[in-house]
Amino acid sequence: MKYLLLALAIIFEVTGSGFMKAADGFTKVFPTVMTCLSYIISLCCFSMALRYIPLGVAYAIWGGLGIVLTAIISVVIFKQALDAPAVIGIVLIVSGVVIMNFFSKTASH
Repeated sequence: MKYLLLALAIIFEVTGSGFMKAADGFTKVFPTVMTCLSYIISLCCFSMALRYIPLGVAYAIWGGLGIVLTAIISVVIFKQALDAPAVIGIVLIVSGVVIMNFFSKTASH
């Protein structure tokens, strides 16, 4: 259940980021409303996940996966390119999350 809540938080955060781009500086009503709703749901789910997952671990997973999924959305939906340094940076972030989750004693509770 704890990782389901975290997954929902990530999904809604990424959804909110996509709608934020579509909101065009909050000048379009529907994407603006969807951005706000997505972030509210994301933060509620994240808050509930924090009952069971340490903050540092949860935030690393949330941030790391959020970055990867948002980058994918930016390429697929918004046709924005990622250069080699951006891809390397994303790989390093994901590597850090994996290392923390598999090797850190902080991740186990």
